[in-house]
Amino acid sequence: MNYELRFLSKIASAFRLRSSVIASFLFFLFSLVSFAQVTSAIDSTSIKIGEQITYHIQVETDTTSLVVFPEGQTFTPLEMIESYEVDTLKNNDKYNLIKKYGLTQFDSGAYTIPRQKIIIGDKTFFTDSLKVEVRDIVIDTTKQGLYDIKPIIEVKKPSSNWWKYLLLTLLIIGIIAFLLFWFIWRKKPLSEAEQIALLPPYDRAKLALKKLDESHYLEHSELKEYYSELTGIIRKYLDEKVYDHSLESTTDELVKRLRLLKEGNQIDLSKETIENIENILKRADLVKFAKSAPDIALAELDRSTIDSEIDHVKEVLPEPTEEEKLLDEKYREELERKKTRNKIIITVAISVFILIATFTGFSIKYGFNYVKDTIIGHDSIELLEGDWVTSEYGVPPITISTPKVLKRMDPGLPEELSQQIDVTMFGYGSLIDRFSIAVTTSKYKNLGENKIDLEQSINENFKTLEASGAQNIVTKNEKFVTPNGAEGLKVHGSLELSIPNSDKVERGKYVILAFTSENIVQQALLFWKEYDVYADQIVERILNSIELKKAEE
Repeated sequence: MNYELRFLSKIASAFRLRSSVIASFLFFLFSLVSFAQVTSAIDSTSIKIGEQITYHIQVETDTTSLVVFPEGQTFTPLEMIESYEVDTLKNNDKYNLIKKYGLTQFDSGAYTIPRQKIIIGDKTFFTDSLKVEVRDIVIDTTKQGLYDIKPIIEVKKPSSNWWKYLLLTLLIIGIIAFLLFWFIWRKKPLSEAEQIALLPPYDRAKLALKKLDESHYLEHSELKEYYSELTGIIRKYLDEKVYDHSLESTTDELVKRLRLLKEGNQIDLSKETIENIENILKRADLVKFAKSAPDIALAELDRSTIDSEIDHVKEVLPEPTEEEKLLDEKYREELERKKTRNKIIITVAISVFILIATFTGFSIKYGFNYVKDTIIGHDSIELLEGDWVTSEYGVPPITISTPKVLKRMDPGLPEELSQQIDVTMFGYGSLIDRFSIAVTTSKYKNLGENKIDLEQSINENFKTLEASGAQNIVTKNEKFVTPNGAEGLKVHGSLELSIPNSDKVERGKYVILAFTSENIVQQALLFWKEYDVYADQIVERILNSIELKKAEE
């Protein structure tokens, strides 16, 4: 911590000297500016704590000039709580513009509203500074009793809504699983066509003849349709049990094949059966292609003949061997496995599609990296979206919000320095971590007339970083103002840090804030890896939360 002591001892002198020179220069500059066109006023110079006063700025200008009024928290130490619309009054070729602001303060004391800058055309004007007294609210203790401070009690951590997201996720998964089961895996009731398809060929043929009888083809003399179905029944039966090309064969080809099978003793069909089948098939060809119109009685007789011939074919068919039965059983098992495999493929495909669609949708809305890191996990996103802690560190305290509670750290001061300075340090992480933060408060015991140089103090920090392996440090300095109006110095930039046990380096970013008040220096150091896409949001949130309280007189 030697660097911090030297840094703190030199900061004040340069900073105060520079502030004095700047203030003298600005006073001289402001004295040259005419305030003839700009006036300011407040509706009350004394208010109670938290009471609002109205600050008026009136500008008289011609109709061609552009007027820019102050915006933001430029009234510090008072806080602007409302900015009203500009009122415009025309007076001949002039405009009177009146801008109002609502201001307040929550601490008692005498305050000065600083001069405000107004730009009119290409000229800059400044209002007068105004004093305001903020009074305490008098409490009648005779009516309002005083009570001891209540002891610290343990408060249960408020429950998060994680269970709602879990319940919604389980509900969605359950709905998807139910739909997959209902439409893919559920054993659905067989349709009539499926039930018929499961019947043996003989039973299917008999059932088809029965349905043909129930049709109205003959009643309407639709012989072509009647014979098409009739011959289709016998052809399908022969295709499955006798000759597996019966459906696509012509009548002559099919009859020739049946005779060859008979001559080869492969099937014991009678000549009468073959001739009956041949006659009916040829008659059907004449009906379908030559527009022949046999009698209805002949058509009914042909139906009865086909019924009988199916029985004759069944009678002469040999019984299936055990090997054929086994092959048939294996075929059915293979068919069932194929169906199961298809169901698995469909289920996996649908699940993958849903996952990809969901991932794509969330990526379009929230960004690919955010969704990826949320699913896979990312240290920084857990810090950013976790429960942040707002606490005070050091005396006088630095109020800051951080992803984790900062733990007290040993500054490691030598004995001779610890007699000259009190240092308190709180931190989280280190330079080798993805993200780190340190907050220090240093109070000099015997500073005397020496002043603290903030820039020199920060330069001592760089020496420590270089000693830790940092190199190629790029710096940028600028003024920093906390939300409650405390002014300090902000130094930020990039650096390269050596990776332990490696010759490689990785780039990082840093921010150093330094504040001084009399014999006290307060610092906040933030460091993060350059590739960390969430660290910028964490740092911005931390910087916006920092507030300083003055040391008690």
